[in-house]
Amino acid sequence: VDTMAVSMTGFGRCKMEAGPLTVHVEVKSVNHRFCEYHIRTPRQFLSLEDKIKKKMAGHIRRGRVEVYITLEGAGAISRKVHADWDLIEEYYRVIEQVRDKFDLTGAITVQDLISKEELIHIEESESANEELEDTVLNAVEQATIQLMNMRNSEGEELLKDIASHLKQLEAYVNGLRQFAPSVILNYKERLSKKMIEFLNGQMDEARILTEVALFADKADITEELTRLSSHILQFSNILDSTETIGRKLDFLVQEMNREVNTIGSKANDPHIAVEVIEMKSLLEKMKEQIQNIE
Repeated sequence: VDTMAVSMTGFGRCKMEAGPLTVHVEVKSVNHRFCEYHIRTPRQFLSLEDKIKKKMAGHIRRGRVEVYITLEGAGAISRKVHADWDLIEEYYRVIEQVRDKFDLTGAITVQDLISKEELIHIEESESANEELEDTVLNAVEQATIQLMNMRNSEGEELLKDIASHLKQLEAYVNGLRQFAPSVILNYKERLSKKMIEFLNGQMDEARILTEVALFADKADITEELTRLSSHILQFSNILDSTETIGRKLDFLVQEMNREVNTIGSKANDPHIAVEVIEMKSLLEKMKEQIQNIE
């Protein structure tokens, strides 16, 4: 895999000649938790399904893959008239016996015999040979390469978008880390002001310190911000990996979402509430994009 992130969405097609026949192959893939193949092919290529899957497995590691193979041209299907001679003879003998037994007149015509489907019918057989099978596998390979080119270029675009969202998220985390202490100070100021008003100009310093300590403990988001920073670093490292990264990123986004939700429920501050909404919006965008990464 050339790019670090591969999209699970792609399309490829190939047309190849094999003597008088033309093989058409179309492959498309969409996102899926695992790697799943659905192959639709003419009957004579059913035995090739395993080889087709192996051919594609070298390129694709995750996604729902649909393969459509069609064959056209003179000789793709050969037709033969099949006559069941034993049954025809039996049929003829019975008609003669019926005619003699009941003293009937009239000749037995060819039409009497060929109109019966069980006596004479057309057999269709689809031709398959080694050369044709090789052509099918080569066409599958070429269509898959085209599919992968599309998946790789889409993956690059997804990677740029996700990396950009991650940078924004990191900026929010750093901003909150600097802003968080002021929430405690503001609370202390508001509390002091109210208490002075309540106690007619006097101030109970010990009571204020106790209340502020309780508030600070409840509203402390340091741990969540530290874990978020750690997840962001991990996320960034995974983006540089050449392995399949979709599931790992999906797990990390869920973890980051959990931390952001906790920050939202802990922080008693309108500014932090607005930042939390922005962070959740970013994570939602990232989650949608990650759903499509291999």
